Amino acid sequence: MTLRKFAGLGALLSVVMPGLAMAADEVAAPVLNSGDTAWMLTATALVLFMTIPGLALFYGGMVRSKNLLSVMMQCFAITGLISILWVIYGYSITFDTTGMEEGVTNFNSFIGGFGKAFLAGLTPASLTSSTALFPEAVFITFQMTFAIITPALIVGAFAERMKFSAMLIFMGVWFTLVYAPIAHMVWSGPGGLMWDWGVLDFAGGTVVHINAGIAGLVACIVLGKRKGYPTTPMAPHNLGYTLVGAAMLWIGWFGFNAGSAAAANGTAGMAMLVTQIATAAAALGWMFAEWITHGKPSALGIASGVVAGLVAITPAAGTVGPMGAIVIGLSAGVICFLCATALKRKLGYDDSLDAFGVHGIGGIVGAILTGVFAAPAVGGFGAVTDIGAQVWIQFKGVAFTLVYTAVVTFIILKVLDAVMGLRVNDEEEAVGLDLALHNERGYNL
Repeated sequence: MTLRKFAGLGALLSVVMPGLAMAADEVAAPVLNSGDTAWMLTATALVLFMTIPGLALFYGGMVRSKNLLSVMMQCFAITGLISILWVIYGYSITFDTTGMEEGVTNFNSFIGGFGKAFLAGLTPASLTSSTALFPEAVFITFQMTFAIITPALIVGAFAERMKFSAMLIFMGVWFTLVYAPIAHMVWSGPGGLMWDWGVLDFAGGTVVHINAGIAGLVACIVLGKRKGYPTTPMAPHNLGYTLVGAAMLWIGWFGFNAGSAAAANGTAGMAMLVTQIATAAAALGWMFAEWITHGKPSALGIASGVVAGLVAITPAAGTVGPMGAIVIGLSAGVICFLCATALKRKLGYDDSLDAFGVHGIGGIVGAILTGVFAAPAVGGFGAVTDIGAQVWIQFKGVAFTLVYTAVVTFIILKVLDAVMGLRVNDEEEAVGLDLALHNERGYNL
């Protein structure tokens, strides 16, 4: 807006002062903003920090000791794999807007083209746009970290029983056929399917968490339960790791949410504040729900509540106010607790580390409540004038993601199972994946 004002002033003065008009044109040219650039560099590092070491420790502490390295190895391998795929074609099919037109649904509403494949045309001088004035290379890396953590979250659902080779192929195909299209539909801009619907997803409630949570649920069902589940005790081997990992996720999430403002501005500041508030509320909500239900609060419970709150505030972080954040956080803490305990026991699926119960359910809670608390009438900062209509739009986005992700994930897994098999054998599972697949131990005998 400031640049357009300068340009207009220059046009007016050009009538009598051509020299000033030339100066105004120079001001109007895109100029890198060092403050925004510094913040986005920091935010990018924080989001990568969420996967390695944050998620690796969070998940690693929750599995049995014989599978510690396998889970951490998966997080590291996914980080490497998705980084390369993102550079080759992932960034392009997610953010290439060729052929897109606002209000027109066509093939490019669902997936981008290959105009940016291999990062064609990128130079150190490339800026993101005429308004977000930081290097495109930083934007590419920032979005890469989102693409990394999303498939890594799925690991928690099938931990302790999937072949490493099958996992790698599954993640590569899933990233291509599920993550990139959903991200394109929501975030690529006018002409994207869910963008045109008006779905509000500031930092990835739909793109990241519902997407990963539903994929995790499908994966754990297709692979089947771990041997002995649920009668054999499968308690976490090191909750200290899990708490440290949860703390890292909490800190890293400020880059995830506040960084999604794509500038060092007031929106980033409010996103940081509501992220802290919602996370605190969810941690307390889960803790007290568990305390009332089971008689004692647990460290695993409060760590899970922290993540539930972080997940739920993600789609709302740029549009809700502090009071809305409290409601979203408390709702997520209690609802995710019930789904990760009572619902899972009732339905009998073996979601090893509650990827669906926390990320899938937390993402749904946050996405729907964004439609309510983004409205200025209830203290939000979004352009929501009709709460009922926005909630319906949010519901449509959730429903589309649920169906699309579930169907495509199921097909990918069934094809891979037929071609190469998904599960380790019974002996390998009994020995543990650390030794069976990597010939290493993550602990001393």
